[in-house]
Amino acid sequence: QVRLVESGGGSVQAGGSLTLSCGFTGSRYNAYYLAWFRQLPGKELEGVASISPDFGSVSANYADSVKGRFIISRDNLHKTLTLQMNSLRPEDTALYKCAAQENVNRDYVLRPLGFGNWGQGTQVTVSS
Repeated sequence: QVRLVESGGGSVQAGGSLTLSCGFTGSRYNAYYLAWFRQLPGKELEGVASISPDFGSVSANYADSVKGRFIISRDNLHKTLTLQMNSLRPEDTALYKCAAQENVNRDYVLRPLGFGNWGQGTQVTVSS
């Protein structure tokens, strides 16, 4: 059983930074693909960034809209997923959710259908 809890959301002005964290409870943390998604009210989930399982090395994927501004990382000792968000824009405003799944097909690493474990989310609001 996997449990995910996000933290770190808040309100920030455009151009500012925020760091989101996601705590993972469960076993085999290193074997899980981890990801951040975001959602606006009434809209579909959008993949933001994902990071591969850690068997010695990791790879990350980013949505085009956040490349060069966001950094995803994982801490295997503390079972924590982090999203460093820089140069924030009003269009980054959303509910951010973390997700976890073992054995994600490479075509689904930024797609909600690829993940079966979800947190409740943390709100990020960027004002202009």
